[in-house]
Amino acid sequence: MMGWYGGGMGWAGWLGMSLFWLVLLAAIVLLVVWLLPGAGVTGRGGRPPESPEDMLDRRFARGEIDVETYQLQRAALAQARGPR
Repeated sequence: MMGWYGGGMGWAGWLGMSLFWLVLLAAIVLLVVWLLPGAGVTGRGGRPPESPEDMLDRRFARGEIDVETYQLQRAALAQARGPR
């Protein structure tokens, strides 16, 4: 008979093939989740996103801005946020 080449893969072959595809699909899903930006809950490396105040503090600490600029921008941020 044409097309009959033995007993097929058998249960071990089907199990191995199924595990291979499950691992491959899981790897693809994890890669896509890792590459796409999140919903803003965490930043890269699992850290929370940096607030504007934190960025301003960091710039002041590095000496990128002077005291007057820092105080003006800090007051502007506080005014834009409103009362907490």
